[in-house]
Amino acid sequence: MAGLASPPLETPTRNQSQCHRWFQKADHRGEGVTGSRIRMLRLPDWVWKMTCRSAPRAGLWWASYSLSPLALLSDFWLRPDPLGYSRTRPFPGLPGSRSGQMGSASSRALSMLALLNKWFWKDEYWFPPGYSWADMKETDEIKYPQPQDLLMALPVAMVMVAVRYTFERFVGLPLSRLLGVRNQVRLKAPPNPVLEAFFLLQSKTPKEDQLLSLSRQCDLSVRQVERWFRCRRNQDRPCMTKKFCEASWRFAFYLCSFFGGLAVLHDKPWFVEPKLCWDNYPYQPLMPSLYWWYILELGFYVSLLLTLPLDVKRKDFKEQIIHHFVTITLMTFSYCANFLRIGTLVLLLHDVSDYLLEACKMFNYTQWRKVCDILFIIFALVFIVSRLVLYPTKVLYTTYYESMVTFKPFLGYYFFNGLLMVLQVLHIFWSYLILRMVYKFTIAGQMEKDERSDVEEVLTDDEREHLPNGADHLSSTSNNNYAPKSRAEGPRHLANGHLKAT
Repeated sequence: MAGLASPPLETPTRNQSQCHRWFQKADHRGEGVTGSRIRMLRLPDWVWKMTCRSAPRAGLWWASYSLSPLALLSDFWLRPDPLGYSRTRPFPGLPGSRSGQMGSASSRALSMLALLNKWFWKDEYWFPPGYSWADMKETDEIKYPQPQDLLMALPVAMVMVAVRYTFERFVGLPLSRLLGVRNQVRLKAPPNPVLEAFFLLQSKTPKEDQLLSLSRQCDLSVRQVERWFRCRRNQDRPCMTKKFCEASWRFAFYLCSFFGGLAVLHDKPWFVEPKLCWDNYPYQPLMPSLYWWYILELGFYVSLLLTLPLDVKRKDFKEQIIHHFVTITLMTFSYCANFLRIGTLVLLLHDVSDYLLEACKMFNYTQWRKVCDILFIIFALVFIVSRLVLYPTKVLYTTYYESMVTFKPFLGYYFFNGLLMVLQVLHIFWSYLILRMVYKFTIAGQMEKDERSDVEEVLTDDEREHLPNGADHLSSTSNNNYAPKSRAEGPRHLANGHLKAT
């Protein structure tokens, strides 16, 4: 374990002694010091106090500190007095300060943070009556979940983002071309500074009075302005290749997560009998497999939240944000409170249908209709059974009722079940969308577009020919959606521009 030795013999000046300390970092092995590499570190005193954890040792004051990564965060999470300072020893001012005002302000801020930290981590918030954080102390033989363990999810999320874009570039994109995904060739809206400024700054879908005002400003007809906005909205919509690549990445992760989680839980007693999640709680040791499953899932959802503004936006964008926030909060709380067993059941019930949904999207983008229809029916059945049957009867029932057979209600009980109920509300909302699509499928005889999709607006032949400012015409062979009608249908528009009666 790395430690801090005494400062060198050189004596710094008075100004330097107020702002800096000399430290030596040596490699320790057992009781002695080995290795010849000595690193001289000259840093401000306040930096060392922010990055070093204090310990009750005898001797000089610098010998009472030991290096610890992220000491400030871990101290705030684990110690009632975060930095181990006494109130009689104020936090010193930053280098260059002319008075102790900075130090007193920092001391007050630290005191407030210490009070907030002490309030936030109260035993009665996280554990049933009769249990405390002292029961979760680790020993050499038994490891329990510790809040600072979740810090690993942050670098994992960054790695997930890098792996995702690498996967989409070198796996998703070639796979989309292999399966025949084709991007629609879209008309480019002709340059118009007035309409472009309104589109970017005010609204992408102007109202009738705004259309009239814009038509006067641009000396265009209202229909020409409508066509311009319709064409401009289509320009910003993501292409099929991007949608396919995103779906392929989520499919790969959910598939690995589900079968990996199934391999971890298949021999666990609470997998079949959920009430055993509360057996010997909270004295349930942390298993390495559960830890890494949690960290990978948490890192994945954090990465989804980070890339959400760049992903394909759907009609349930707000619901997705709520879902990601609730999931991250639920996983964080369940890990800190050692609700890992019930948390793993929640993860497994979600992953069992998610990879089927992403596979259905992939085949929908490739225009493999029969495969897409079959997969969607399977997905709908699995989703309804897992989210509306197993989730409330197995998870919610055991968290609401069976957990209270041994314990009394506490704040964490209400908070945890409240988050689970928010997820259930989202399940009901998405089940409504799925059942509506199934209804359309059975009535129309073919799969409709995803109810959550950002559907592209198709321009008619007449609209494409009369775009403002002389927009280029689109070739009839460039896109199936813009293919000319057969002669048997006859012309739909009369010479005067009116529609034929039907």
